[in-house]
Amino acid sequence: MSVVILGGNECMERKYKDLCREYDCKVKIFARPIGSLKNKLGRPDLMIFFTSTMSHKMVKSAMCELKGQDIRIARVSSSSVSSLRNCLEQYARA
Repeated sequence: MSVVILGGNECMERKYKDLCREYDCKVKIFARPIGSLKNKLGRPDLMIFFTSTMSHKMVKSAMCELKGQDIRIARVSSSSVSSLRNCLEQYARA
């Protein structure tokens, strides 16, 4: 399963990656705005938005890129490892 995480804390990226590996997920993490997301997102199975740490502009541009695609989107308010674990339990095990 491939996962893209938008938002979160830069200092937690290694922990996010390690947790995703436990669930056999390939992960891309964009903790801060990076400009155009068009060629960077790919076709993930799951897109996770850490809404408390990302700007409205970043959410809007990501949603425009995903428009018309069949990609599951999870909006998580906290950017903690336990919140990510709960999200992966819900989506990766399904």
